Amino acid sequence: MTLKNKIIGSKKAIENFQFVTINGKVIFHDKERITRIARAYSQVVKSAINPLLEGKSIEELTKDLYSILPNYIYLETALKQANTIVEELLDKEDEKGEIIHAKIKRFWFASRGNKSDRGNRNVKFHVMDDHVLVKVKDPWGKWIVGKAYFGKEYLSLLKELEELANRKEEGYGAMITFKHYPMIHLQVPLWLYLKHFSTQKPSGYGLVAGFDLNGDRLNVVVVDRQGKIITFKTWWYTEAVSHGYSKEEVEALRFNALSQSLKFLVRIGVDYVVFEDLFVIKRRKFTKSRKGNRKISKFAKKQMLIHGVIKALRLGFNVILINPRGTTNSEEHERLMRERGFDRHTASAYLIALKGLGMINDIK
Repeated sequence: MTLKNKIIGSKKAIENFQFVTINGKVIFHDKERITRIARAYSQVVKSAINPLLEGKSIEELTKDLYSILPNYIYLETALKQANTIVEELLDKEDEKGEIIHAKIKRFWFASRGNKSDRGNRNVKFHVMDDHVLVKVKDPWGKWIVGKAYFGKEYLSLLKELEELANRKEEGYGAMITFKHYPMIHLQVPLWLYLKHFSTQKPSGYGLVAGFDLNGDRLNVVVVDRQGKIITFKTWWYTEAVSHGYSKEEVEALRFNALSQSLKFLVRIGVDYVVFEDLFVIKRRKFTKSRKGNRKISKFAKKQMLIHGVIKALRLGFNVILINPRGTTNSEEHERLMRERGFDRHTASAYLIALKGLGMINDIK
């Protein structure tokens, strides 16, 4: 186990929280050329999925698809995204063992970061007084110039990232999307983001809070250093699983519950918050209910986890990521529900808190 950026967990768990994505609207002077990159990039992703499912290697596909997108960094990034989609498809096999096919309708493009390339080989930026000048590499021609508009609160952060990139000390990933209008998404190093946006909470009493994240509710159980329950609480957002709410509205409901819960934990003196490391879960457990399966597939639990971890770090908590094995289906879980009268989600939150406490004790 290791402690880095106030995160306690396995090395693999911590690797998933090295960057924070910030978003800005971008206006390009040459829409046709920027759209051409996106269409080629998306075509590479689509073209790579079936061959990857059949076992073809990324190295082979790099040679096969270079004619579609003649830029190694773009191509490498696209193939890695295609491989991620393939892994998710394999994880989402339905109860009959059949692979659910991907439907990719949108188009976008991305370029991985590298500090040796002064941040990013294909996407450069320069911070101005009220906007950010963006330059995008065209595989078939010269650089494409645009203006990006982030919130003013991000400009000092981006200025420092630009300086670090120019000194070859930090890299940043970049993505351009086109859902309603062009957007640029920059991956900022977590430590730099926290430097600019963290607030220091008062020292607590060493209390540990376990979180159980669900589609319609958030359960939290707080324990002391001996594992005794101090309090437990549920934040409901049942509207999130009802019809008539957009993805953005549902996301806002869940994120608001996380924010409210963390503010509550600041007031009662919690120092450690514990989440399940969802990145170690390989397969989703589907039910016999089609309605239930839809809820499982639509609930972006990892996205909620990422938001919770970043928000907790910003507020000054230590974050612990535990292996979820045994926190939902186990003899101990059933015993807690039976003996303490807990519902399934409160029992899970309690076990998550105890696992986090055990990791703290192992480190000391």
